[in-house]
Amino acid sequence: SCEEPDYAPCAFMIFDALRKGSQNYFEFINKELEMGLDAVVSIPPRPPVVRNDYYDLHCLPVSYHPDVQIKEWVTHSESVSNPILVKEYITPAGNLRAEVQKTTDWKWGEHVPFLDDYIVPRSRRFLVNSPQDLPALRYLLVPPSRLEIEKFKEDAAPALQMARKHQLLVANGWGVGADLIGWISGLLKLIYDVYDRPDYIHELLDLIFRWNKTRMEVVLDCGIDLYIKRAWYENTDYWSPQNWRKFLFPILKKEVDLSHQAGVKFGYIITASCMPLLDSIAEAGVDVIIGVDPAEWEMENAKERLKGKVCLWGGVNGHLTIEKGSEEDVRKAVRNAYEILSPGGGFILSPVDNVRYDAPDLDLALRNVQYMIEEWKLLTNQQV
Repeated sequence: SCEEPDYAPCAFMIFDALRKGSQNYFEFINKELEMGLDAVVSIPPRPPVVRNDYYDLHCLPVSYHPDVQIKEWVTHSESVSNPILVKEYITPAGNLRAEVQKTTDWKWGEHVPFLDDYIVPRSRRFLVNSPQDLPALRYLLVPPSRLEIEKFKEDAAPALQMARKHQLLVANGWGVGADLIGWISGLLKLIYDVYDRPDYIHELLDLIFRWNKTRMEVVLDCGIDLYIKRAWYENTDYWSPQNWRKFLFPILKKEVDLSHQAGVKFGYIITASCMPLLDSIAEAGVDVIIGVDPAEWEMENAKERLKGKVCLWGGVNGHLTIEKGSEEDVRKAVRNAYEILSPGGGFILSPVDNVRYDAPDLDLALRNVQYMIEEWKLLTNQQV
């Protein structure tokens, strides 16, 4: 709410180094509380290790129309050394086909998931390539079923109970917009299509918005405090500020309004190349921008422009500082973030984006987490 708090909280955006080392989600939250963190409870609780067709889209399951059939096989090409994984979705409105190189670091075996960041740089052919593919895509983006909604609420109940017991923030998502285009159409193609086929991009974004809205309405009715939309691919690496305003602002405004009508705050994850967008993001009514990375952001400028309007969540780089830095690097980064972003309220400290379980040196990363927490407690006059 951008009010002055008792102290600037510390809540990790993503903490895979701790989550994947926990037996279950509730142990993970308890470990965060024992460390003194202001843990955020996500519903439904996510298992430590997740493998599904929509790995990078948390929350409700992604199910296809019952008339959809799926075929997968492996082939080879003389032009590339890696095997080619092929997946075909056969729908009443036509077939959609994905082809992905199985690189040595491919983590899905001989399977190609539907929505996943791993697909983007390894694809030889994306699912959706033209307006003619949209009718078939509609068969893959169907609203959650009654049974899925009931199961979601049932799974969420224990986490909600835990959050209320400890007075923790309850968050849900992730909502999605242009990021989904990256998964199914590719980011390079998106850059060209915005100029060459704007009507097609408008139609594709509207299709995604309408699908996302059916999912959003379910989670807004579950007692959450914060709805989160992932927007890593909604930055100026892919959209000029003018095109962001033209294509993405109207959708974002609708989603923010829908969230506020339900009495829920709205968070927007965007971690890089977004300084020209900050005023428009504030105008849309976003409550918190998640992912303020000092390696990417002009933090003083952001605080000056957004103070009292939008909460800023981040302040320390996770990959460079927490996973690889020295103790002094970590403590200096925490002090710098606190001094710039904390005055006047509207600041949550976090590494951006993640402290990973597969960090180059996990022991170093976890030690640096402790240094970060110690320095934060000293700055906020908490007992270390």
